[in-house]
Amino acid sequence: MKSGIKELLSNLRRLELSDPNFGHAAVFLLLFERDGEYYVLFTKRTENVQHHKGQISFPGGAFDEGDGTLLNTAFRETFEEIGVKKENIEVLGKLDDIATFTSRYIVTPFVGFMKHPPSGPYEINKFELEEVIEVPLSALLDERNFHEELHEYFGQEVTVYFYNYNGRVIWGATAMILKQFLDLLKNKGE
Repeated sequence: MKSGIKELLSNLRRLELSDPNFGHAAVFLLLFERDGEYYVLFTKRTENVQHHKGQISFPGGAFDEGDGTLLNTAFRETFEEIGVKKENIEVLGKLDDIATFTSRYIVTPFVGFMKHPPSGPYEINKFELEEVIEVPLSALLDERNFHEELHEYFGQEVTVYFYNYNGRVIWGATAMILKQFLDLLKNKGE
């Protein structure tokens, strides 16, 4: 499956956004395999963070000039937030950039595969995160755990996606990124 995902992403003509009024950020949609099943890793943000308080997200954050590249931002933020080192992540590709209108960031999502998922607890940055959530890919692909709604933002109707897993709701920018990824898998039959 991992090689199939890498191939899908290498053939993707991705949308790249640019707006001088928006900052840049990068996240990792991290996959790993445990006991023959693929999982997606999410984090739940604390109420201490500046943006998206209490929401479920992917590891990642704002670009820092010292990073040099957005990929380095994703690596740095993932290590700072959950302790997963760069050498433990195989980069499979990138998805479309998305814009977050509330926090005003253009987010570049990278898809990565964790070569060795932690056997013990993650090293969580307690200021930024409440917990790490591991969700089976099969649960995310199950249509019963998905719905969409029309919401109004800045005078425009926008489709908002929601994924439910064990009472947790994944929505917003994270769900937009996740939906693109899952749609790619469904269309390819992974």
